[in-house]
Amino acid sequence: MLKERSQSLLLTFITTDFLVSVASYALAMFVRFAIQEPDLEAFRSIDFESYVFLGLMMAAIQVVVFFAIGLYDQRRGVTTSEEMATIVAGVAITILTSLAVLFFLQVEQISRLTVAYFAVLNVIDIALWHAASRRILQKLRERGYNVRHVLIVGTGEAARRLTGLIKNRPIHGYRIIGYVASEKDEGYTGNSFPVVGEFDELEQLLRRHRPDVVVYALPDQGGDRLRRVLGLTDQAGVALKIVPGFSEIITSRGRVETMDGIPILSIRDIPTREGMNRVLKRSFDIVFSGGFLLLFSPLFALIALLVKLTSRGPVFIRQERVGLDNRPFHMLKFRSMYVQDPTAEVKAWTTKDDPRVTPLGRWLRKLSLDETPQFINVLLGRMSVVGPRPERPYFVEQFRDQYKHYMRRHAVKAGITGWAQINGLRGDTSIQERIEADIYYIENWSFWLDMKIILLTPFRGMVNENAY
Repeated sequence: MLKERSQSLLLTFITTDFLVSVASYALAMFVRFAIQEPDLEAFRSIDFESYVFLGLMMAAIQVVVFFAIGLYDQRRGVTTSEEMATIVAGVAITILTSLAVLFFLQVEQISRLTVAYFAVLNVIDIALWHAASRRILQKLRERGYNVRHVLIVGTGEAARRLTGLIKNRPIHGYRIIGYVASEKDEGYTGNSFPVVGEFDELEQLLRRHRPDVVVYALPDQGGDRLRRVLGLTDQAGVALKIVPGFSEIITSRGRVETMDGIPILSIRDIPTREGMNRVLKRSFDIVFSGGFLLLFSPLFALIALLVKLTSRGPVFIRQERVGLDNRPFHMLKFRSMYVQDPTAEVKAWTTKDDPRVTPLGRWLRKLSLDETPQFINVLLGRMSVVGPRPERPYFVEQFRDQYKHYMRRHAVKAGITGWAQINGLRGDTSIQERIEADIYYIENWSFWLDMKIILLTPFRGMVNENAY
């Protein structure tokens, strides 16, 4: 139902973003050659073919990157700053990729200032265009332009979840007329939309309200009621969509496959466990962690020296955590606390102004520098660069009974950074919200989502008011 609108909006944004990027590149060239150095002879001597190739290439790469990192996901709740950060990350990946292509092709006659101007102007232009386009679409929907009216048959959990989905994506232009109640249904607890009638009145309701789409969201789908709805919607010429009855008891994201024409629904799909995805993620972990350890080895040596000089005890601590498939492993970190009794330490939860934290440790935790030795665990295959944050066995045993779906976090390797961290969910924050963020990451994993999280980590993950 939403897919057709999503694809139309996606095509619109891809096309316009490409054109905006080309315009930004042309403006960057104007700034470089007409404003910064208005030299007509120098302008005539440039290799226009190379510049045109670069402009079109960057515009094409950019829309692919934007699609891959989720900029075109039409969901409510995304703030302006979050969208801006995604745009900046997308443009950064585009520039790095384009420069790599130029280096590979040995193209040297391109002004690097033009590329820099393009990056700045493109971020501004894309952000302004997205803000304006969403505002325009919102106004058009409010005025009833291209709006499709939906009548939902059912008032139970499936209807509630569908309602939330439609309300969270107003840009698609679906408007709920109301609900058709059934005596066997549990009843809708919200009051956002009215119950417009009973199931036995469906024929009259279709004539009265003239919906564009009817959604059947009752739990029983093999009986007379579904056949009646099929007949009535066919007779009225109204599109019919069916929400599977078992959706009320399944909360995780599934994947539909076909085997010789038979649809099969996979529940709790884990993309990182698939062959090529597993190879891709592990290969990136090895390259990234190896490069990070090599590049920042002088910083590690300095931190180790400071830890040793400022408090008594070892430089590193080895702490047992629970990782992939509930298996324990030992996480390595710079020591940021005074030496404690090991039996008490495993049961203690870090709080704000914790007296166990050393003065140096407070800064290391604030900047997440105490976490950097974990890249050794990544290199050894015990962790991943991106994934759910690992927890101590003592708390895992507590949380598995207290919080719904907690153990699903262990379907992938634990990570140094993750979706929860860049959304501010670290330290003494909501455990349930962290679980939901981790499950979202696990079920929606892609290589580009990992890249997005890594690029946003220095801005929204490392320095965080909840880190202590």
